[in-house]
Amino acid sequence: MTARQEELVSVSETSGELMDVIVIGGGQAGLAMAWHLARHHLRFLILDAGRELGDTWRSRWDSLTLFTPAQYDALPGMPFPGPPDTYPGKDAVASYLRAYAAVFSLPVRLNARVTGLSRTAEGFVVRTADDVFRARQVVVATGPFQVPFVPSAAQRLDGPVTQLHSAGYRNPRALPPGPVLVVGGGNSGFQIAGELAATRQVDLSIATRAPVLPQRLAGRDLFWWLTRLGLMRVAAGSRLGRRMSSREFIVGGSRRRLRAAGVRFRPGVTAAQGRTVRFADGTSLDAEVVIWATGYRSDYSWIHLPGVARDGRIIHRRGVSDIPGLYFAGLSWQHTRGSALLGFVREDAAYLAGRIAAQHQIGGLPSPDIQAEREARGASSRS
Repeated sequence: MTARQEELVSVSETSGELMDVIVIGGGQAGLAMAWHLARHHLRFLILDAGRELGDTWRSRWDSLTLFTPAQYDALPGMPFPGPPDTYPGKDAVASYLRAYAAVFSLPVRLNARVTGLSRTAEGFVVRTADDVFRARQVVVATGPFQVPFVPSAAQRLDGPVTQLHSAGYRNPRALPPGPVLVVGGGNSGFQIAGELAATRQVDLSIATRAPVLPQRLAGRDLFWWLTRLGLMRVAAGSRLGRRMSSREFIVGGSRRRLRAAGVRFRPGVTAAQGRTVRFADGTSLDAEVVIWATGYRSDYSWIHLPGVARDGRIIHRRGVSDIPGLYFAGLSWQHTRGSALLGFVREDAAYLAGRIAAQHQIGGLPSPDIQAEREARGASSRS
């Protein structure tokens, strides 16, 4: 049996209707994809792991607000509620996603965490804990925030030290009293440090200094300038896009304001032992509470197909993978700076829906064996 034959799942193992498309993930990328798929009159289903749409947003800390104003937060076909130049909170975003799916009658299956994705001669099999679904094409729209990442140094801190990832932070009242060390210099680290500094001593550890951009400039929101200057449309593969995507930036954060609030800045964490955290400049701190605002890592171990990722990064061209019929939406810098942002994901979704509809018009996907033969012929012609 060949490796490609081993990839196949027997059709007899599957059940249910053969859909045109299954969208995995019901966040902003998945819902934007669904809106465009509906416009192409394709039969599709959205699978979401949450108990309700927007669960990922609701689970973030209480005071979280978007750094994009309301007028830049709309998915296709439905404005985001709220006055211009106001910044929606996380619960408003979650409610908007639920309302969006309801207004457009988008088919969503909740409590459907996908555990496996495999190929068949017809297309793909998508498995959850309770069901098996079949589709000719699949869009993975699980977003960039999947598995909270905590550095290995956290394991060497003693039990009495309270530790949590920013994904588990809710508000200052939920923490024990005393000083807090926030580790991570991204938007989350700045926002959480600023909130905690109102009631306690805060140290903020930043390994790599990111550029800080003002929320407003000359009376206009930052994203007004970014869109007018065309910077939200700069392609990731362009020279400017490569420079922009190489470093994340902080929106609306201010080191000066944090210092004025009493926040002490520290370099990156290099080691930890017992209660002591050591930093890159040789200084140390006895920690009582540590919040790891250290980001997330992707997890695609449930995709049982070779060639999907390399070094943990998806292999794709504007969301189109090397596996016929498999697409990705909502990745950071998938095509532009806005690819993973609520109000800007629509452009990638429209592009991918057009590709999916075109493939559907052709009449389905080539079987893996036929595809392998085509690839071999292509490689031979290039040699």
